[in-house]
Amino acid sequence: MRISVVKEIKPQETRVGLTPAGATDLVRRGHTVFVERGAGEKSGYPNEQYAIAGAELTDRDSAWAQAELMLKVKEPIAEEYRFLRADLTLFTYLHLAADRALTEALVEAGTLAIAYETVQDETGLPLLTPMSEIAGRLAAHAAATQLMRHYGGPGLLIGGAPGVAPARVLIIGGGAVGTQAAHLALGMQAEVTILDMSAKRIRQLDGIFEGRARVLMSDPHTLESELAQADVIIGAVLVPGRAAPKVVRREQLSILRPTALLIDVAIDQGGAFETSRPTTFESPIFEVEGIRHYCVANMPGAVPQTATRALTNVTLPYVRQMADRGVAAAIAADASLAAGVNVRDGRIVYLGVAEAFPELANGHRESVGA
Repeated sequence: MRISVVKEIKPQETRVGLTPAGATDLVRRGHTVFVERGAGEKSGYPNEQYAIAGAELTDRDSAWAQAELMLKVKEPIAEEYRFLRADLTLFTYLHLAADRALTEALVEAGTLAIAYETVQDETGLPLLTPMSEIAGRLAAHAAATQLMRHYGGPGLLIGGAPGVAPARVLIIGGGAVGTQAAHLALGMQAEVTILDMSAKRIRQLDGIFEGRARVLMSDPHTLESELAQADVIIGAVLVPGRAAPKVVRREQLSILRPTALLIDVAIDQGGAFETSRPTTFESPIFEVEGIRHYCVANMPGAVPQTATRALTNVTLPYVRQMADRGVAAAIAADASLAAGVNVRDGRIVYLGVAEAFPELANGHRESVGA
């Protein structure tokens, strides 16, 4: 199979879809790997490493044109829509429920689009989990930094000091993002509360943290009570393949402390706070009614060496299946990969995306990935 990797051109994205080690693996299995020159440089992988791995270095247009299977990190942006076509399989993070324009482009082109974030097996979301874990840890880092006076914060040390109370960190959502954010915040000696709506997950978290973090059932009263006391609120909710639910509404900003900080890790899925909008690392903060919001999209892009290796570790087994067996056969044989299919043959086939854009679904809903 002809497999291509291109340089990510979405702003702030520094990861690459395949490491040189991954390229070596695929070439040894008899496949041809095309890599756009410079694709891995920001992740610490120069062209020479891909050449040694047996990949063919090329330009962007050629990499897209020759690909049967395109490996990316982030969804194509507008200037890449022209490369989409019916005989191409795209394997990447898509987050289509928050991106109407891309959904339309994929449907129109007839591209087979498989989203990392909706591949699902008995363990959960294997291709999303590593990036969620990284994003959760980065959220705790961001909290510690943005509480400092020099970054516009109130001048709090997240872990306090002897005789001085630590910052109160409220994490809404106890999945991979929330769990890792809690681990790191606790490591910095913050006072941590986690809210979740699943009784089963609450029991799991209670066992994981053994009393070091408060783990509470999320209900409207508890949520508002905890919002009023928090120095940092981290939105860590996720519904696979769907837009993130709005867990903090605009009118609830009035109950927050004036110095509170909102960190929205769900911004790539539309945001967990009603007042969120995407920001960048260069300009991460904006205010709404005096409340600071940190809504940096694509947080793992800040640590591309770590993130690229973690991503290839989990995507490569699926890439091998598609390359060795053919995409259609691999999807038919592996229910977890089939769950990742979002668009196929000009149809939206993932229920969460179809529900986000019913007029695009045009009545064509299938069970794949639902």
